[in-house]
Amino acid sequence: MRRYVVVIPARGGSKRFPDKNIYSLNNKPLILHSIDCAKGNDHILDIYVSTDSETIANVATGYGAKLIQRPYELAGDDATTAAALQHAANEMVNCGVAFDYMILLQPTNPLRPDGLLRNAMEIMDSGQYDSLMTVSPSYMKLGRITEDRFVPWNYRFGQRTQDLEPLYYENGLLYISKKEIVLNGSIIGNNMYPMVVDHLYGTVDIDTIDDLRYAEFIIQQEGYE
Repeated sequence: MRRYVVVIPARGGSKRFPDKNIYSLNNKPLILHSIDCAKGNDHILDIYVSTDSETIANVATGYGAKLIQRPYELAGDDATTAAALQHAANEMVNCGVAFDYMILLQPTNPLRPDGLLRNAMEIMDSGQYDSLMTVSPSYMKLGRITEDRFVPWNYRFGQRTQDLEPLYYENGLLYISKKEIVLNGSIIGNNMYPMVVDHLYGTVDIDTIDDLRYAEFIIQQEGYE
């Protein structure tokens, strides 16, 4: 059985939505939804939160997560998630943590269908893939605007939605990466499995207060606990 660690990146700065990672959603801090998703799985060695914020660190450790102190240069608006994960992986290696895969759970994607993480880990345990990410189907008719004209891209005018070519978008709910991929500064490898999640939770990505209100609406509709 592969050994997994979970990393939840949660920097303190957010210009559009201050303190969003600890803002309350369904009566608990946003980050706790991701911590709870990872708990109770015997094959997850530990849950880490990578942050530069003392406030977020106190909330995360209070709920049982371990802390990775993120340096200032990896906490700005231009810092990438891949760089934060690489730093976390190096910190673990330096501390002697033996793991095979890193699971990325983003606090801004707090709603995940039951069993999603378990099913994803079963796919990775097959040994066929070096990484995994969740995607959702798109039913939108997309096009470009060229010289003030709308030009369809993935359909023809008058075409039925159900006849469109299947397209998918990266929904951010879950990523799993082999340790070596993360240490090399990436998240997705050359042999990535796209795990399809056709669920309303795949439409929730919290970056503004309006996104949070939408998440609250979805919770009311779906009976999320």
